[in-house]
Parts: sequence; structure tokens; C-alpha cells
Amino acid sequence: MKRTFLIVGLALISLPLLGAAPVAKIQAMLAKPKILCGRFDQTKQLAGIKKPLVSNGRFCAAADKGVLWRNLKPFPSTLRLTRDEIVQLQGERVTLHLDAKKEPAVRMIHSVLFASLTGDLGQIEKLFEIEGSASADRWSVALKARAPSLAKTIGNIALEGGAYVKQITLNDASGDRTTIVFSEIQVGDAAMTTEEAALF
Repeated sequence: MKRTFLIVGLALISLPLLGAAPVAKIQAMLAKPKILCGRFDQTKQLAGIKKPLVSNGRFCAAADKGVLWRNLKPFPSTLRLTRDEIVQLQGERVTLHLDAKKEPAVRMIHSVLFASLTGDLGQIEKLFEIEGSASADRWSVALKARAPSLAKTIGNIALEGGAYVKQITLNDASGDRTTIVFSEIQVGDAAMTTEEAALF
């Protein structure tokens, strides 16, 4: 399970406790498109290693399909997460396949990642305690896993955004930290390329 979360690339940074997050206010600020695509820039700082690992690519979150995570640099790869499976591809070769029937954690991982990308705090609140704040056009929250087993695996997650999630930061239990910044956000059917639609 730990390996799967590392592949998903979520990590956490502890934010100051700001009191219970105004979940309803944040939910009202968020746009809720059925398809959300854009660019991601990911920086991963491994414990004990000075130079961070940097990568970038495109992502798409489609409400009726799942999440597509396409790493373009430095090495091309694709991660497809649906409620039923997690598949990692190098070109057309499958390098990882997790089936929800054999790995119950697949559905939880899908739910956490999809909810994090779309800012669905209602779904997130089922698995995490939420602390945070919101202003007129910005919000930030820190998530702490409710279940000890989940906390040992993924640590904490911090989200920041406005109408869309702009940044996810994670510190996992091993001491690694990953920061993912989202930009060039597009929504609607035209946001997803023909190639990306075919990968689903």
C-alpha cells in the first residue's frame, strides 16, 4: 500500500492549526466541473537526499472515469486511477496493475486523489480531520488521517486553492515531502485531448 501512495505522489506538510476548517465556505468557493485538466509541476524531497526530484506533466480528473496522471518530464509515464483499478504505463507497456477486487485500498486511493484534485472536502472529511481557513478568494486546509493505519502510510496532506486546488503538499511517514503545483487549468469536454480520452 505504501508503494502505491508513493506512485500516486501525494505527501504532506504540517500547517499551523487554524481551527476547524470552514468546509461549507470552501465548498461554495470551488468550481465543480465534470472534467478538470491542467499542468502539474512536482517536487519531491527525499529524506537524506539534498537534491529534490523534479517532474512535470498533465493531469485530468473526470467525474465519470477517474484520474489520469501523465508524467512528461524527465521520463514519460502514465498513471490511470479508476474505482476499479490503478494502472501504470510506460508507453504501451503495463508496469503496474492493481485490481480493486484483490487490493481493497485501490478504491480508497482513487477517492482520496480525486477528492484532493477537485477539493471535495465532503469526501475528504470521511477519512481525514480537516483544519484550515478561508478568505474571500483563497483557502488552505491541513488534513490528518483519522485511522492510525492510514496515518502511518501517508502522513498528512495540505491543500491550497481558490476556485480550483492550486497546490497539494504531502509529508509521508518516511520523511519524504512532495509538493505539486497545478496551473493552466481547463474545464469541460474540450479540456481533455483525444489522446487522453483514449487512455481512459
